[in-house]
Amino acid sequence: MNEHQFFLLTTREAAAYLRLSVSWLNHDRVCQGRIPFIRIGRLIRYRKADLDEFIRSSQRHSTSDPAGAMQ
Repeated sequence: MNEHQFFLLTTREAAAYLRLSVSWLNHDRVCQGRIPFIRIGRLIRYRKADLDEFIRSSQRHSTSDPAGAMQ
């Protein structure tokens, strides 16, 4: 098991890591659900491994590539 597989980040830390706004991450969590998250009571946390996977799966070679085109 990778040492940072369960390294948890707050929403603010995850947004900074992805270089996205906190509001974008909140909107994605509520409306899109593309990035898995963990709820601990009222707290929201993100696994670094899930953020890395989101980055990897979002990679495209062209702006005309459909979502999920990369293998």
